[in-house]
Amino acid sequence: MSDEVAAEILATHLLELAKNGRRLDGRGLDEYRPVKITRGYAGNADGSALVDLGGTKVLCGVKLEVGSPFGDTPNAGVLTTNAELVPLSSPDYEPGPPSLQSIEVSRVVDRAIRAAEAVDLAGLSIVPGEKCWICYVDIHVLDDLGNLIDAALLAASSALTGATLPAKRFGVGEDAPLKVLHVPIETTFVRLGDSLLVDPTTEEQDAAQGRLTIATDELGNVCAMQKGKVGAFSPQDVVDLAERAQAHGDRLRAVIRGA
Repeated sequence: MSDEVAAEILATHLLELAKNGRRLDGRGLDEYRPVKITRGYAGNADGSALVDLGGTKVLCGVKLEVGSPFGDTPNAGVLTTNAELVPLSSPDYEPGPPSLQSIEVSRVVDRAIRAAEAVDLAGLSIVPGEKCWICYVDIHVLDDLGNLIDAALLAASSALTGATLPAKRFGVGEDAPLKVLHVPIETTFVRLGDSLLVDPTTEEQDAAQGRLTIATDELGNVCAMQKGKVGAFSPQDVVDLAERAQAHGDRLRAVIRGA
């Protein structure tokens, strides 16, 4: 049997399961896989966290160094996000230049952090127009079993909330915690037929007709959205999914606090 035929048979089976409110791994349609967060995983980073989301493992490291601010934001620090899909994490990934998927993960995570104003960038200014903190958020996918975006932001938010400004190392004062104002969480849903499933596995992603990722903060705000695949979502779908995303976000923020 060819891989294409096998994939089509599996997709048909997943659609039938979803139609009856079931999933291949036994979860409900609105149920996340188990989440485990390990803070301080990378000892040489200024903040780090390893997230295990149902077997999808993502490591995020935060590094802070002193540099120059951008000309159009002289009174603020700099935040840059990068995602690397390590070839060992999936047979679909290859070494070389960043893939479209790695670019999407980094941009969607970066957008959520910025839209939520998670990091106090104004507070990262040291000498306006001359010197500021540059915050690097580096995401490394170690195992991909689906739903990379949610796991990546979960790791980034966990790493940022535990990060420290290494001021002594750069001779600009005393070390202090990085000021994090908000904790954004992204929740991804996929459409299988008429059903909308949260936290898709790789197989569910491949079979899905549409994907929608919604970022929320602890204040109940929807900070950002990202649409993927060709399937459509009605306005009422978006409203309903935003409510579901907020509930999942509140629960996942509690997991971060307990990490």
